[in-house]
Amino acid sequence: MKRTFWPAISLLALAACSDPAATNEDTVDTAPADEAAATEDMDADASFESADLILPLPDNSSAEITAEDLAVRISTLADDAYEGRGPGSEAGENAALWIAREMERIGLEPGGDNGGWFQSVGMVEQTLDESVSGIRVNGLSSGEPMELTLKEDAVLWTKHQDETELAFDDSELVFVGYGVVAPEYDWNDYEGLDVDGKTVVMLVNDPGFARGTDDLFNGKAMTYYGRWTYKFEEAARQGATGAIIIHETEPASYPWEVVRNSWSGAQADLVRGDGGSSRTTFESWISRDVAETLFADAGMDLEEMKSAAMEPGFEPVDMGDLTVSGNIVQTVDTMESRNVIGMLPGTERPEEYVLYTAHWDHLGKKTEERTGAPTEDFYQDEIFNGAVDNATGSAALLDIAEAMAAGEHPRSGLFVSVTLEESGLLGSAYYADNPTVPLNQIVAGINMDGMLPVGRTKEMVVVGYGASELEDILEAKLEAQDRVVEPDPRPEAGSFYRSDHISFAKKGVPMLYADGGIDKRDGGVAAGRAAADTYTAQRYHKPMDEYSEDWNLEGMVEDVTALYEVGLEIINSDQWPTWYEGNEFEAAREASLAEADGE
Repeated sequence: MKRTFWPAISLLALAACSDPAATNEDTVDTAPADEAAATEDMDADASFESADLILPLPDNSSAEITAEDLAVRISTLADDAYEGRGPGSEAGENAALWIAREMERIGLEPGGDNGGWFQSVGMVEQTLDESVSGIRVNGLSSGEPMELTLKEDAVLWTKHQDETELAFDDSELVFVGYGVVAPEYDWNDYEGLDVDGKTVVMLVNDPGFARGTDDLFNGKAMTYYGRWTYKFEEAARQGATGAIIIHETEPASYPWEVVRNSWSGAQADLVRGDGGSSRTTFESWISRDVAETLFADAGMDLEEMKSAAMEPGFEPVDMGDLTVSGNIVQTVDTMESRNVIGMLPGTERPEEYVLYTAHWDHLGKKTEERTGAPTEDFYQDEIFNGAVDNATGSAALLDIAEAMAAGEHPRSGLFVSVTLEESGLLGSAYYADNPTVPLNQIVAGINMDGMLPVGRTKEMVVVGYGASELEDILEAKLEAQDRVVEPDPRPEAGSFYRSDHISFAKKGVPMLYADGGIDKRDGGVAAGRAAADTYTAQRYHKPMDEYSEDWNLEGMVEDVTALYEVGLEIINSDQWPTWYEGNEFEAAREASLAEADGE
């Protein structure tokens, strides 16, 4: 069924919800579905003035970037009233409305579809019925099947959108190493293998991370081939029935709890033109412990197989008599979410834009995840508030927009608050495929995501360091703050491929993704690293990611100010920062600009 969850509207009585993105450009239809959908979006925007907000806008705010303004915006967006900002949910979409109203209040103009504030993003929400769904491994030496307990041993889902019940029976397991086909690295884990009817088992990250030397892939820095999104897409391209990734905390860069929380409950996707039929029947993660048991039963040693998989010339290995069977029973709801788009028209060259992005969504409300008891600071409940991820970036976007709106600028400012980031960067992918302004007219962009409130630091960390001339501008701005630019200390985590800037970078738009460092002015690296590690272990993608009045926002003020000043320099100039020579996105930018020039 189709549901459109806008906030309650008296006038129209409308009824009341990561990778490149998880979308496969060959199979996901990101164009507006039809004229009715466009009309629906126009009607929703027409009701903008009469829609009721769950929470009020700030009483006042300043054109300066301040801790007070950041605090009120973060705390509002992370409030329980928005129920974790789940895309498509009534409470979640009201958070998007709040952002649009705040953009209007601070002086932006609507930049969405049909002259409104929003861009409708058609989405599908698929919810596994865990009581009647499951996965088991057959052919073990014990003679008994191993039933995998969902969330404890495995997570399970499907990208098929046109079916509510699917089954897979005795699909042979084959270990394909990292599941990578990378011609530029002369690497093919599927070479000579026919996986029709089989289920591939893969390691997370890529061979370069495993080897840890610069002579393979990109060394310890994860390439896109290490992303889980890529691995599932490639398994589908190879024709596999199923795809399983083995979770390990270090190469994944997050613990099993993140896998459990992220891939249980309702799963969102863009509407796929083929209904998802080109994807594997099922996709899954299994825990390291389960993998060790299965490999041992198949007469294989997991560590030895990992060592073999990082060597050039690795060949896939059948996992003995092991097969996998199971079934999926799901509900499938088609609904709408929204990107929020505000504009600040330029006075001299309004057709040239400086872009700021941040995602407003988070994981929503999952009643089955209520665990633990009240603690001194937080209460672990069923709401995944997403205070750091990403009420911080959303607040920063609004603070920067308000500061920009206080003056006039030759170029235009474009502020895009995207949805469905947590589902695989889907909202930004949709915008990049359906931009409201030509992408070759976007001079440069800055993305903000998950800004930790650790206080003042001596540096800002550039994720994907060494990418573009935007880093040179940032370096100059930080020098004025007596700070420096530092490369991402954990490039193996693949963070450059895990936030919304990548959707624009793939199209050639130079993007900067930078955040506060860990070398605290009060406490040094040890204190900063401890704070970051605590967040990752205890709060990331968990109900504990809540706002606290004890947060120290002084460092965030400096970070946001620096990012504002980078954009301010570009919006007031005629410079076109570009990718450094040899960057993987340089060719896409050159082709895009050549198209603009009519070449």
